[in-house]
Amino acid sequence: MAYTHTLGGERFRFADLRTLMARASPRRSGDELAGVAAASARERVAAQLALADLPLTAFLNEAVVPYEADEVTRLIQDTHDTAAFAPVAQLTVGGLRDALLAGSVDPAALAPGLTPEMAAAVTKLCRVQDLLLIAQRCEVVTQFRSTLGLRGRLATRLQPNHPTDDETGIAASLLDGLLMGAGDAVIGINPATDNLPQVMRLVQMLDAVIARHEIPTQSCVLTHVTTTIAAIERGAPVDLVFQSIAGTEGANRGFGITLAMLQEAREAALSLRRGGRQVMYFETGQGSALSSDSHHGCDQQTLECRAYAVARRFEPLLVNSVVGFIGPEYLFDGKQILRAGLEDHCAAKLLGLPMGVDVCFTNHAEADVDDLDSLLTLLCTAGCNYIMGVPGSDDIMLGYQSTSFHDALAMRRLLGLRPAPEFEAWLQRSGVFDGSLALADGLPARFAALLAGSA
Repeated sequence: MAYTHTLGGERFRFADLRTLMARASPRRSGDELAGVAAASARERVAAQLALADLPLTAFLNEAVVPYEADEVTRLIQDTHDTAAFAPVAQLTVGGLRDALLAGSVDPAALAPGLTPEMAAAVTKLCRVQDLLLIAQRCEVVTQFRSTLGLRGRLATRLQPNHPTDDETGIAASLLDGLLMGAGDAVIGINPATDNLPQVMRLVQMLDAVIARHEIPTQSCVLTHVTTTIAAIERGAPVDLVFQSIAGTEGANRGFGITLAMLQEAREAALSLRRGGRQVMYFETGQGSALSSDSHHGCDQQTLECRAYAVARRFEPLLVNSVVGFIGPEYLFDGKQILRAGLEDHCAAKLLGLPMGVDVCFTNHAEADVDDLDSLLTLLCTAGCNYIMGVPGSDDIMLGYQSTSFHDALAMRRLLGLRPAPEFEAWLQRSGVFDGSLALADGLPARFAALLAGSA
């Protein structure tokens, strides 16, 4: 079905819903690379005005990726909750945006009734402050050993990566992070390889640290899902199963996964009974479908939102966009990274996901630390569930710039945010904190003994 809008005497035509969504997207290099972006700011505004008047029901009648050819589309349409959608079924995209800003709909009750494309459409119409206000109204709480997503809390993933998976190097970064109050979302390592014995050693190492020091957090080695399944089969003490995911079947195949494979992994993790039912950790990022030539002519933000449908299916503990990681081919500069990070967070929260963000950029992007600080501060005001904690903000294994342990401390102090409640209590018991937001002056006795023993 074609859509049209006349702006200042000029008539714009958009061949189908896929095209309308792409032309309405704020400018980004990935859409231009794919050849789907608006040709001018004028065309973009016309598309946004046409999108604002589009009934939400249009998304139930026209798929942006064909139903017959894509299991993600089938998941979205076959699991749509019509009862949850009913209170807004008569609205347009612009009407839903207005209702969300006015607080006249309950985001938690609405979430199962929204398709990813609806959430994407709403965020395309939002300015930055709208994205913050809408996301801030969405509280999504999950729990394993720590409770994440509560209002007034900011958690961190402690990311002690090492380019050779050296356990001493990992331990040093891990201790550094714990002493800065990081790690309540997860202690998560990106291994240098998918070598199964090495992955199992890392899993066992993290499990021993958490058990020995009674840390109320969870661990994850961010290897491919098939490697994690194999580790579970061999008795590894796996807390969370990790996988990168995308918004089309083809892009997920590029990651070497299917929905059935993710279900198998979840069932394997649940069989260990190490926590509750939320045992999955997913990462996403705008541009992943284009990078595997599996975008079906869609814009990258819409496909990013479709990845959230995949995540939502498996009741995850953690989801985060790695917003600037894929590179300037997809998000060219700090402005595009900032906008994309806020869109990702807002749309995911609207869909009921426990969303964090890796506020980051690669070294060849037109971005710097000031851009990261701006996005980080805005996300934390909007209620982002968690951010990354990387030693010195420079990940020496993955080769990109992210947020540091100090950044999380700064946001907690600036905005009065606190760690996850169980983790906060542990920080105080262990002597890392002498108050809810303050680091103790001296080195805690239990960790001083560790350092003395390694001297």
